[in-house]
Amino acid sequence: MDSKIDKYILEHIDAEGEYLHRLWRETNIKLLNGRMASGHLQGRILKMIVRMIKPKNILEVGTFSGYSAISMAEGLLEDGMLYTFEINDELEDFTRGWIEGSKVGNKIRFLIGDAIKEAPRLGIKFDLVFLDGNKRTYTQAYEMSLKVLNPGGFILVDNTLWDGHVLEAPKKDDRQTKEIEKFNDFLFHDERVEKVILPLRDGLTLIRKIPLGEGLVNEDIID
Repeated sequence: MDSKIDKYILEHIDAEGEYLHRLWRETNIKLLNGRMASGHLQGRILKMIVRMIKPKNILEVGTFSGYSAISMAEGLLEDGMLYTFEINDELEDFTRGWIEGSKVGNKIRFLIGDAIKEAPRLGIKFDLVFLDGNKRTYTQAYEMSLKVLNPGGFILVDNTLWDGHVLEAPKKDDRQTKEIEKFNDFLFHDERVEKVILPLRDGLTLIRKIPLGEGLVNEDIID
């Protein structure tokens, strides 16, 4: 996005908030790859999507520093809950402190572990899933998400344009780009869902699980 347009947008949307701004700064100062945090624009978009969908339960795969989790939790109704999984236990001390110190910490359950294995064990059906974890396992995480997602529920997948690298021939050892391309191609042909890609930052794909009886859906392939 053009830097002038980007600046204009940020000056004409809801403020980031002092707490999230401090988290953004600390993320970029103290953690490697700080740009992975959602940031002001995407954070406000995630909050707005939650406001629109009104989910009771949200699943997030990939917590990182907690910016996106806090942003989404800000949009939850009073009885809503967000379950967020981070596979890298080295982030726990940093992230847990910021989540628990936020005004919405009571709406966030922060879990260390592999969401692909652990999320189904929660025994919870979700209305919204945000995938922003290991790009190499996007397809597996997506399939898991469909199984724990209510019919008509939504999945948001981050980084699906991968800074434009999806248009390039990936290098032999570039497993992340290959997996994102594989996931995008797989999703395009998946008739269980509706989907659209927004050219936001690195690309944000919005997916809706089609309920049985709505459209041409094979009942055997949706749990």
